[in-house]
Amino acid sequence: MPTQDDVLGYFDTLSNWGRWGDDDELGTLNHITDDVRLAAARAVRHGRSVSCAWEVSVPEDMERSTTTCPCAADMPGAENMPVSAFHKDRRWGFSSERLGLTFHGNTLTHLDSPCHIFWDGTMYNGRSHELVDAETGSAWASVTAAANGIVTRGVLLDIAGVRGVPWLEPGQGVFPDDLEEAERRQGVRVRSGDAVLLRTGYGRLRHETGAASGFTQAGWHASCLPWLREREVALIGADTPQDVQPSGYDSVLMPVHAVSLVAMGLWLLDNCDLEACTTTAAELGQWDFQLAVAPVRFAGTSGSPVNPIATF
Repeated sequence: MPTQDDVLGYFDTLSNWGRWGDDDELGTLNHITDDVRLAAARAVRHGRSVSCAWEVSVPEDMERSTTTCPCAADMPGAENMPVSAFHKDRRWGFSSERLGLTFHGNTLTHLDSPCHIFWDGTMYNGRSHELVDAETGSAWASVTAAANGIVTRGVLLDIAGVRGVPWLEPGQGVFPDDLEEAERRQGVRVRSGDAVLLRTGYGRLRHETGAASGFTQAGWHASCLPWLREREVALIGADTPQDVQPSGYDSVLMPVHAVSLVAMGLWLLDNCDLEACTTTAAELGQWDFQLAVAPVRFAGTSGSPVNPIATF
């Protein structure tokens, strides 16, 4: 079990600053090479795809204003439209929406880019927090660094299954021994460039009870961080917001978030729904797949709501 001093030391010992150049904003996504993407394509052996995201509910998770117009020619201002056919066609109508949501937190499935977390006022690769502006967002390591998408081999590690429980209890951490036992039981091994999805079973609990947890949760323990760097993992996800809470360290509230994003440049997929993925993997006897994550190109933002797709 690493001490608090050990975990604080991870900011140096696990750092990827300068590894891919001083101007690098991709961090561990650099592990996803062309060969890795080709190997991910070969992981598609059945042609079945499943979503790893929660549906965004209205109004709990999202503010929504929907406009409907049964006949577009009757809408206010239609007489000013420059296209003459717009006034004549009286059969077509439309609906449109204005949406507002806060995707960081404990419920929505979203991607964290490296600029999401600061440590001592510093972001990944040594950039100052001052590069994040209230009006324009972040000028460094924002989600648009991944504008070409994240397509790689995904590996699902079912820790609840390994421990023989429906779900881990809030506050229970996942350790490197759990990861390697899951690999052994599932007949899979995490390799360079992979995305690792961690199932604690919280998705099952959420489906069955409808409740979203507070700040106490199961998740990655900080002791997994050296393992993730050694395996050259490109992306991690979980069915919780990653960090086990409480973390066990008084001076590091969320060590997995902080060390991953700031020191390692390791991108995070928070709040996945991994139940359908787990059921499919067990049915097919296949725990690896092609994972596709396409963040919305929101300029200067520290992440994006996403719908990760696993294709077996």
